[in-house]
Parts: sequence; C-alpha cells; structure tokens
Amino acid sequence: QVQLVESGGGLVQAGDSLSLSCAASGRTFTDYVMGWFRQAPGKEREFVGVVNRGGLLYYADAMEGRFTISRDNAKNTVYLQMSDLKPEDTAVYYCAAPFSWRSWPPVTYDYWGQGTQVTVSS
Repeated sequence: QVQLVESGGGLVQAGDSLSLSCAASGRTFTDYVMGWFRQAPGKEREFVGVVNRGGLLYYADAMEGRFTISRDNAKNTVYLQMSDLKPEDTAVYYCAAPFSWRSWPPVTYDYWGQGTQVTVSS
C-alpha cells in the first residue's frame, strides 16, 4: 500500500514563498514518479509538475518559473517550492504517484495524498 502525506500548507501573504513536502512510503521511493497537483475552490484539479526518480522534471506551462519540484530520495520525500505566491494560487495541493507509466509525463496517477491547504491573502 502506497501512502503519500503532504505537509507544509498554510496561510501566507501575496509575494511570500512556501515549501510543501510529500513523504512517501509503501514502495521503494526511487521507483516513484512523483507529481504535484492543485485544486482551487470550484475548479478542476490542475497539474503542477512531476519529477521522475532520476530528477527529470516536467512542469505545466502556467507553473514554470514560480514553482520548483525537487526530491530527496534518502528521505523518501518530494518537495514543491513556491515563490511569489498570488491569491489565485490558493488551493489544496496534492502529491500523487502513478502505479506505472508509459509516457512522459505520466497521464494517470493512482496514489494520492490527502492534500494540504495553501491560502494566499492579498
């Protein structure tokens, strides 16, 4: 059973930076491709970016620049560093992992964390 646990969310002001973490367990972490998503109130879930076990990154066009994904395989943890946050970044942020994948970036994600709330005030 794969478990993903996000942490690090909170209330910040516009222009602030925030780093989220996602701790993974249940499988060899280096096997994981790890993705980040977000869902704002009343909106569909949105892809942020993904990192493979070797550190290869892919970001959604709208996320590139202010969002940085990294991973620490020794800690079984993936990070999402967000800078210059805006009120429209307010959302629940999720990490996710696919069971398997054939394309890059992966299309389907099978394991999801519970999410962590990020609220950006203006």
